[in-house]
Order: sequence, then structure tokens, then C-alpha cells
Amino acid sequence: MGQGQEQTAPDAVMTRIGQVVMLHHAGDREEARQRFLELWAEIGEDGTPLHRCTLAHYMADTQDDPADELAWDLRALTAAEELTDDRLAAREGAPAVRALYPSLHVNLAADYLKLGRNGAARTHVRRARGAAGALGDDGYGQGVRAAIARLELRLAEEDPDQAGGWWGPPRQRP
Repeated sequence: MGQGQEQTAPDAVMTRIGQVVMLHHAGDREEARQRFLELWAEIGEDGTPLHRCTLAHYMADTQDDPADELAWDLRALTAAEELTDDRLAAREGAPAVRALYPSLHVNLAADYLKLGRNGAARTHVRRARGAAGALGDDGYGQGVRAAIARLELRLAEEDPDQAGGWWGPPRQRP
């Protein structure tokens, strides 16, 4: 084998997921949702956990109904729980499993908030905050931390009596 050929071949499924993500980010939500569904049919419920986690995580973003978005985000979390750091370490450039959890939990918190289930939203934003130490100090990590902070503020504004003191400073009562 020649020099440089020892590198792991690109993951075709992850490449296809990335292409659909770009389509979605370009504004074609319906086409992205359809292509994600086709990919899901290919990999199925028994596909590799990394593929299922990634696909479900992005598929949730294409949903119009908050309940459907929640269902896809729950699929992503379930698949992530099947992953191990050893399995991911075998893939060059793959994130550690623990770095997936802050984003997965912040998405679940946002889903529950949309559905008016503030208690469940609080649970997942706490889990996101607790897992945030696994994030790098890069744009992605900063973005996820900012999303956690925004959700904490929204939840505190919605029901300051349930804030539990850690959401922010106490409000002044007249």
C-alpha cells in the first residue's frame, strides 16, 4: 500500500447525509426531508448507530410538526446511547460520543419547550449543560453553549418560580 493510502476511506452514508444537510441549509426543506427519509429507509432501524444518530438528528430539523421533531430527536438520542467512544475512535475525525450529548439534549429541550412541556425541557437543558464540558472551544462548541444559555433564559422567563435558582438571578418582585 502506498504512502497516504492507509487512511480510512470516507464513509459514503455520512457523505450523503452531509450533502442533504447542505441542501436543507440552502433552503430546500421539503427535498431534504424526502432525501433523509430515503436514506433512513436504506439504513433502517438496525443501521449503524452513528448513521442513525446523525441522520435522525438532522431529520428532526426538517420537521414541521414539533411532535415529529421530538420523535426524530429521541431516535437520535437512542442511537447515540448505543455508541461507544471506542467505536467512534476507529473513525478518523469522528467526535467522541460525549461531545454529541450537549447538542442532542439541547434539541430535545427545545422540542419539549415548543410542545409546552417545560418540565421535560428543563430536564434536557440541565443534561445539555452538564454535558457541555465535552465540547471543544471552537465555533460548534460555542454555538451549542449559546443555545443552552438561550433555552435557560427562555425557560426562566416562562416560569421564573420553577427556575430553581440556577437559571439566573432572582427577579425583583414589586
